Formats: sequence, C-alpha cells, structure tokens
Amino acid sequence: MNGAEAMVQCLLEEGVDTIFGIPGVAIAPFYEAMYENQDKITHILVRQEQAAGHAANGYARISGKPGVCVASSGPGATNLITALATAYADSIPIIAITGQVASTLLGRDVFQEADMRGATESFVKYSYLVRNVNDIPQIFKEAFYIANTGRKGPVLIDIPCDIQKMTLKKEFSYPRSVDIRGYKPNTKGNRQQMEKVIESINKAKKPLICVGGGVILGQAQKEVRSFCEKFRIPMVSTMMGIGVMPKKHPLYFGMLGNNGKPYANKAVAGSDLLIIVGARVADRAVPKPDELERKVSVIHIDIDSAEIGKNMGPTLPLVGDAKDIFAQLLEADIQIDTSGWLTQLEEVKKTTVDHRVFSDRLVNPMTFVKTLSDKMDKDAIYVADVGQNQLWSADNYIMKEGRFLTTGGMGTMGYSIPASIGARFAAPDRQVVTVCGDGAFQMSMYELGTIAVAKLPMKIIVVKNRYLGLVREHQEKVYDGHYFGTQLEDYPRYDSLAKAYDMQYFEAWSNEELDGRLDAFLKADGAALMVVNIDSANNTK
Repeated sequence: MNGAEAMVQCLLEEGVDTIFGIPGVAIAPFYEAMYENQDKITHILVRQEQAAGHAANGYARISGKPGVCVASSGPGATNLITALATAYADSIPIIAITGQVASTLLGRDVFQEADMRGATESFVKYSYLVRNVNDIPQIFKEAFYIANTGRKGPVLIDIPCDIQKMTLKKEFSYPRSVDIRGYKPNTKGNRQQMEKVIESINKAKKPLICVGGGVILGQAQKEVRSFCEKFRIPMVSTMMGIGVMPKKHPLYFGMLGNNGKPYANKAVAGSDLLIIVGARVADRAVPKPDELERKVSVIHIDIDSAEIGKNMGPTLPLVGDAKDIFAQLLEADIQIDTSGWLTQLEEVKKTTVDHRVFSDRLVNPMTFVKTLSDKMDKDAIYVADVGQNQLWSADNYIMKEGRFLTTGGMGTMGYSIPASIGARFAAPDRQVVTVCGDGAFQMSMYELGTIAVAKLPMKIIVVKNRYLGLVREHQEKVYDGHYFGTQLEDYPRYDSLAKAYDMQYFEAWSNEELDGRLDAFLKADGAALMVVNIDSANNTK
C-alpha cells in the first residue's frame, strides 16, 4: 500500500462517504487511489477550493461529523484559507487535505510551493506536514479526533506528493484510540464548580440563559431546552445559537445583540443571573460587556477554557461539555420560582415597538423572510449568507424543527451556496433553501455548475437591492451617504444565468405577488433560482 492508498483507507476507517475538492498534480496520487474507491467515497468536484471548504463546513454542521475537503498545492491550497478561517471562527470540524511539493524540494520556493502550516497557523486547531509515509494512519486518526473534540475546528494535513507515492514499510494498521499528550478535553465539569452553579441558580430571581453555537455543535439542544422547561428559565440566543429553541416557544425571547430583538437585550439587562452556554458573546452580541458585568452575575459554560471570559468576565466559570453539564443540572436540586420574571418579560415583549420603517416599494425583506420560513418544510435547512440578508434572516426566521446555518464569527460572504451543497449531501432527503444578497451570490455563483452536474434540487434566493447593502447602509449612517464602491447595478441577468445552468427561474417584485411566487419556487422540481427585489433604501435597523 502506498501513501495515497493509505490516505483513502484512513478516510474509510473514519466512515467518510463524501469529500469536496479540486485535483492538481501535487494531490494526483490521492485522486488515483480515490479512483479505485469511488464506489465507497463520493467526490464532489467544486469550482473553486474555497467552496470545497465551505461545503465541508455545511456537511459537518448537518451530519455532526467532520467534513473533508481536498486541494492541490500552491494556489489550490491557499484558496482554502478563507474557508479554514471561517470554520475556525465558528468552531466547525473539518479535515483539509492539501497536496504539497516533493519533500526533497521543501523550502526552495519551487513551483507552487506554499508553507501551509505557517500560512494557516492562526486559522486551524492543528496542522500536520507529513514527512514519513508510515505516519499517515496515526496522523489521520489524531486529526479527526482533534477536529471533533473539545472546541471543534479545522485540522490541516499537508502531504508532499512524493510521500503519497511511497510504499508503507509495514502493514497498514489504523489506530483504535488516540492519546495525545497535552490534549485532554474536559467534558464533565468540575464538581465543586457545579455545586456553585446550582447554588447561584437557586439564589437567582431573574435568571436568563444565553445560548450560542456551541450548544448545537455539542448536540445539547434537547438537554438545554429541557432544563429551561423544567425550571421555567427563559432563553435568548446569539446568532449562531438560533435553533436551540423554536422561535414561538413561550420561553424563547429572541436573538440578542446589535441586530437582535430589543426585548432580548432588555431581558439581558434586566436579569440578575446570566448563564452563557457555548458562546463567546463578542461585540455583535454584547456591545458594552463592561457595563453588563457590573450589573449582572455571569455563569459562563464552555468546552474551551480559552473562550470563557474572552469578552466578558464571568462571576463563575465552568469548563465542560454542555450536553453532560445540563444532563447533570436536570437532576440537580433546584428550587426556583420565575413566574414573576416571566410575566415581566412577556410585558416587555408586548410593549417593545419596532420603530424600523421599510419602503413600500418592491418587497419588504422582513415579510419575505417570515413568509419563506413559514412555508418551508418543518425540518428544512435555511442557509443565510452574510450582509443585510443575514440580519433580516436571523431576525425573522421562524424556527420549527429544522436548522439555521450562517457564518457568524468570520462573516464570510459567498458562504451560503457551497455550504448549502454540503448540507444537502449530509441530508439528501431534507429541503435546503439558500438566501443570499446579490453581492454574496456573485462571490460563489460559479458553484451553480456543481449543483447542475450533481443534479441537486437546490433552492437559491437572491435578495436583490443592487448594492453591497450592509456597506451602503454604513456609508449612509457614518459617511453622510457617500456611496462609493458599493453599487452592483443591474447585473448579472439572473434569468439568463438560471437558463445557463438548467435551473427554473422565479422573480418577485411586490409583497402582493410574493406568496404565489414562493409557493411555485418551493414546489419546483429540481434546482431553482428566485430573485426577490427590495428597495436599496431599506436598512437593518
């Protein structure tokens, strides 16, 4: 067995059935080994390497296991960096395999040599440069373990082309277990800290739970939701935590932050105990953490000790896995009466007025998101891109039993279409709907080719306002409406683009025709592209 064959065998041992990538000479030996195993692992040829990383991201978030992306050396590998940074910021487990120039040529600046370990140092959880063909099984085993444990994230395996061709000197044997010195993720939670957490909850009069993406990544939605329901503790979420609790649940009080619900922010400010779970509560969620620290006691629960207190100092830190910790808290002796607090929050919710005014021209973006999500299947996957479309989606998406995917940490435009492709391969029987702005769409519209070849029944909606909308909004408010470098004008011709990729095409110009067009769009056989026209004057807040 040579190194490339060993790589494929490692993927099979890990249960990998789908990978996303683009071949090149430096990774060609691996592709030759894949050729002999194409009945066991499906390879999806994307149109640009960044899309391979985003597709692996979407696949990981829906499947619950690491997504795998592959690229060749040099520019093929460097094209992956933005996708790795996106996954790292959102704690998404992916394995990135990159080809490298021959090991004998490393450091000589030969054709398409790039120091991927150095280039990705701050954007990966760990990285490997394979120098010995016999190390491949151990490296792959460790890579998958590191990516999918503790605070999850991307791991890079950079492998020279000559190593891929070398023959293993011993029979292939895949390790059954991993023991990495210095890497021992804590999942259970310190017993004494747990007791302090329980004591703090029992003393609270106005407790509030704030959930982030870590709850979903740790598959702890059921336990956290059950805890809230058992002890009648209300919940708010960050953008990445959307979906832990259905939007219409009586204990859910919305997304907090600059672009969240005003009553969610008022709930945070009015609480006397804020329990943060699986969230780093960065500036978009809590703009002035110092002020909140002085007013509210904070319990911060996270699998990664480095995340605790990164943006807001906790009164009480607790390191551990949310699923394990809340399973324990469900059995704890907690006696608490929150009826008055819940009544107060309901009154705040009823009396909070949304002062935003949207143009009567074209389609109201709030109406669009509400109507769309209400019509989607109960378990559908809604993938939002970045920009105004993301904020309108997060604010108005009606969560049922499906999933809401977006990139919150890095805010990478062009994420949604390839991520949707990955999500669709992870869940081929579920409805996947992509929502992006006309700016974000043009950053990954080349992936319509991937959709066409794979015959995926994708549903893609472009919220079109002919601008880079969020930057235009910023220029309006901060720079006196000096719009520069943000006009997209009226291109591309979306109907022609849909025809070019054998997609059905739909368009809505008003609220009155939105309902019928969305019905036809969602019921369409095969892939479909829909443009929803909105006034460029509409802002998010």
